[in-house]
Amino acid sequence: MKIFFREDSMYKILFIDDDLDFLESNRIYFTRKGFEVLCCEDAGQAVGKILPSTRLDCVILDIDMPGMDGFEICKRFRELSSTPVIFLSGLTDLDNRLQSFRSGGDDFLAKPYDITELEYRIRARIRKNENVFFSGTLTYGALAIDTDRRIISYEGRAGDFSALQFDILAFMARNPNKVFSYEQLYDQVWKTPIIRSRHNIQVAVATIRQKLSRLCNGKQYIRTVSRKGYCFSPDGE
Repeated sequence: MKIFFREDSMYKILFIDDDLDFLESNRIYFTRKGFEVLCCEDAGQAVGKILPSTRLDCVILDIDMPGMDGFEICKRFRELSSTPVIFLSGLTDLDNRLQSFRSGGDDFLAKPYDITELEYRIRARIRKNENVFFSGTLTYGALAIDTDRRIISYEGRAGDFSALQFDILAFMARNPNKVFSYEQLYDQVWKTPIIRSRHNIQVAVATIRQKLSRLCNGKQYIRTVSRKGYCFSPDGE
């Protein structure tokens, strides 16, 4: 993996593709546009090292990768984060385009492509994600959710939450007392097909509750609303 950045960059993006010329041309263009650009040609390294440990604003991903295809990379990434994923591929038949969305992708652009269009798509996806996860700190009594540093704390003590757990809690906390169905949470946060994965979000919410209870002296900030979904209770009762 190579990392290139400028000190005034706004967003951090990752290109995953085994075409080194493709990576280099995009690195040059997007660095000039003020992005912090990470490039990776190895699917295993992307999944095993970069994606789990790097905070990203957007991932641009090829489908046809040696060792592990882009669909599997995206599925594994969706277990960690709701960061936008754009598939960029020469495999443009309908099945591949649909599978890119089923695996958790947010957009698809066919190769060959116009690099300016790619830039605009990246910026649009980042803006949309920022509208869901705004910058700042949400405070409910002693509970603080810092969306910039991605830290959840209670009375100054920080908890240990995965990236996806943080995203779920931050999204719900931004909308206190509003009930969200499983479908809405998947659409806004999880971004994988709910038909096959509904149980996953139930497990994720249960884990968040357990961690919050330990961190917040037994308080329960997430309530189950029978047959409707979940909501964030700002008083923790």
